[in-house]
Amino acid sequence: MRYLVKLSYDGADFCGWQIQPSAPTVQKSLEQALGTLLKEEVSVTGAGRTDTGVNAVGYVAHFDTAAKLECAQFRYKLNAILPPSIAVSLVEKTSDDFHARFDATRREYTYFLHREKDPFVRNHSFLCTYPLDFEAMNKAAGALLGKHDFSCFEKTGADSKTSVCTVTEAGWFKTDDTHWYFRIAADRFLRNMVRAIVGTLIEVGRGKRGVESVSSLLEGGARCDAGESVPGNALFLTEINY
Repeated sequence: MRYLVKLSYDGADFCGWQIQPSAPTVQKSLEQALGTLLKEEVSVTGAGRTDTGVNAVGYVAHFDTAAKLECAQFRYKLNAILPPSIAVSLVEKTSDDFHARFDATRREYTYFLHREKDPFVRNHSFLCTYPLDFEAMNKAAGALLGKHDFSCFEKTGADSKTSVCTVTEAGWFKTDDTHWYFRIAADRFLRNMVRAIVGTLIEVGRGKRGVESVSSLLEGGARCDAGESVPGNALFLTEINY
């Protein structure tokens, strides 16, 4: 039987989602906890990778087991043995052909930025005190919409079969004058893509590159032509749709 798991995690304790040799990852922690409870080796498939330090809210994964689970009770037990930085909000039986990664049609990321020193958001937001042109950053973000080759924002050496993604939403928003966030949604994302995009848009906001530069990058730029990646601690995978 196949079960869907919905979870959230603070990425500070992990080297991303995907299992790596001799490194703490979310997938490894979840598989170990499931194996302990089910007394069998369990393989978990997630909706996609997240990089080191990146957070997630409502992340979706699935696993198979022959056991018939009482889902609410199993969720309680799972949370009891998972580390504090991982919280499971749902365990439910799903169809045997459901696939957490390949069935996802839309993924949404949010990047948080604060303009003044704030001790209460520092762990999950990026402090950027430079003068920024909010309108210019939003105009530049508009160029991201649609189907493009995003290799200019992809981590060098990544093993993606294609760098083409379709972005359906991209824009900056203000919670207040000193707390901003960038939200982007697409059918798929490349490694480091969102952090590189945010870094590039901040350079637009600082006047270090023009609004039209994002369009130029998408038309044939290399990774070295785009902006520096911003820190991962302020990035959240915030929604996955099926």
